[in-house]
Amino acid sequence: MRAPLLIGGDVCVRNCARSRIIYLGKDAMKSRSALRSYQVALLCLALFVLHSSAVAQRRDPALERLEREMSRLARVGGGTVGATAIHLETGRRVSINGGERFPMASTYKIPIAVQLFTLIDQGEVRLEDMIEIKPKDLHPGSGTLSDLFNKPGLSLSVRNLIELMLLISDNSATDICLRLAGGAEAVTARMRALAIEGINVNRSTAQLISDWIGATDLPPEDEWTPALFRMKYSAVKPEDRAAAAKRFDTDPRDTSTPDAMADLLARIFRKDLLKDPSADLLLDILRRCRTGEARLRGLLPEGTEVAHKTGTIGGSTNDVGIITLPDSTHVAVAVFVKSSEKEAAARERAIAEIARAVHDFFLFQPR
Repeated sequence: MRAPLLIGGDVCVRNCARSRIIYLGKDAMKSRSALRSYQVALLCLALFVLHSSAVAQRRDPALERLEREMSRLARVGGGTVGATAIHLETGRRVSINGGERFPMASTYKIPIAVQLFTLIDQGEVRLEDMIEIKPKDLHPGSGTLSDLFNKPGLSLSVRNLIELMLLISDNSATDICLRLAGGAEAVTARMRALAIEGINVNRSTAQLISDWIGATDLPPEDEWTPALFRMKYSAVKPEDRAAAAKRFDTDPRDTSTPDAMADLLARIFRKDLLKDPSADLLLDILRRCRTGEARLRGLLPEGTEVAHKTGTIGGSTNDVGIITLPDSTHVAVAVFVKSSEKEAAARERAIAEIARAVHDFFLFQPR
């Protein structure tokens, strides 16, 4: 073999037998250098990602203290308490039992409203549409329609029905709104489309209350009347009613996790679910809610703005909403109590105590 020849600054090795030339030149050496630089860059990126992940997983000690305080306060309410709070301007959040399911009771009227307002935004329903109230529409539970308007001839606008549903938690108005929203399946489907997995809406309020009481043999809806509900409910034996109430507490239907409800409230506030006019109207109605003065509002400073919705059935007592802090920032809060044997006042006190702890923490520890 001949000695290597220098050609144009490159090293050339000539193999006489095979007449092949192999070039190992500056370009190759540059490629090796670039590869080493690329590998170093990848290593640095991997180390940065690992460091960032470790930092993200390292909880803020102050938030951990708040969660411990929330757990302590929750014992006042008895049963199981779940609560999630999100500071909407910074995204900081705290939670106790945040992934556990709780009966929503009337707080499920918020996801119903979201679905109905979605149809309004799409032009399928109008706020000014007039809806005739028929005897079959008068359902048991909270509200005034069944008590005050039990004769034919009443019509209400969609806006009136939404306000009755959210302001005074009228169950008859709620079931009409649920029907206008496309039914329970449509509401749950809307939650899934929004990537909110923790909220299930499955029944009308009439069906929900009947299941809680243990009246499971209702006739078709066209035959429903206030007198029928009274007759069916009075026929349930006390032991059957107690067994039904116990089953109700573990039924996954019409339940929410505190995390999911707080996330829904946050998205309503941020107006990424509905058009601005619909979001503004929904928040305005929630601010005017007339129920639950001893719950989220109970221990907050006088004049604190709270846009909220309450819920109560059996051993469940709930309140979910958005609190406006004195510095004009906001906290979405969802507090649920289930399976409690304590008086309603004790459950409400637990909700109020947790709300005040959250209020003070995010006010005095802004970031």
